[in-house]
Amino acid sequence: MVELSQSEWSLWALFFSAFISSTLLPGGSEALLAVLTHADAQERWLLLAVASAGNTLGGMTSWGIGRLIAWRFPARVVLEARRQRAVEKVRRWGSPVLLLSWLPLVGDPLCVAAGWLRVPWLPALLFIAVGKAARYAVVMLLTQAA
Repeated sequence: MVELSQSEWSLWALFFSAFISSTLLPGGSEALLAVLTHADAQERWLLLAVASAGNTLGGMTSWGIGRLIAWRFPARVVLEARRQRAVEKVRRWGSPVLLLSWLPLVGDPLCVAAGWLRVPWLPALLFIAVGKAARYAVVMLLTQAA
């Protein structure tokens, strides 16, 4: 059996927290990242990479859920108001709107809407990753400044 060190556990915790935070479930990955950054638990680039990877994977999971929903409910189906706004934003701006996928309450519906509207996976992945990484970089910079 493989034993993990405390620093390895902290990276896994950060990854899963970031993943869960990027799905429709609540999470506190920013707080965990701030604590790990302040404690110098790992190299900063590694913390940024792990948090961004977990959060991006969560966003792409939401995109995939939207893609699955599209098979059962085509894009002509009327949605509730919040999701309808997300769909309209994706229709209007296309995949670059996924740069905003980091926003609370708005980001998850944007990812689902992008999948539902069949935004190609590669542009979705790139824009989601850039948006999520930028948010975590800001969290880390603010943590360092404090």
